[in-house]
Amino acid sequence: MRLIPTTILCLALATPLAAKPPLSQVPEIENGLTTIAIADAIRKECDGIKARVLRATNTVNALKSRALALGYSEAEIEAYVTSPAEQDRMRAKVESWLAERGVHAGRSKEMCAFGKAEIARASRIGTLLR
Repeated sequence: MRLIPTTILCLALATPLAAKPPLSQVPEIENGLTTIAIADAIRKECDGIKARVLRATNTVNALKSRALALGYSEAEIEAYVTSPAEQDRMRAKVESWLAERGVHAGRSKEMCAFGKAEIARASRIGTLLR
């Protein structure tokens, strides 16, 4: 049986485990939630556009499963998605993202045209809408 030298074992134990970044800094989680938030903003602004609730729910569940697989706890996930500060940050991010594409939040005509175009091209956003 081969023993690990004491110095190596002490160094390994003394080295802190890498801290997990906040969920807002995990691209696959953040990008997925941003897509959902954009679709939700469109849905709320446009009477003629509805959410694909089952698809959105499945997307949220997949993101949650992925976060859990990355080592985040239920409490960390819940804190991230319910945090007023995170919700404000996401709202600002969505508005900025839309504005970069010439769509201004609160302008129904622009939002609805954009939403219909996303549905027509079956983009990630469009697949969450009908």
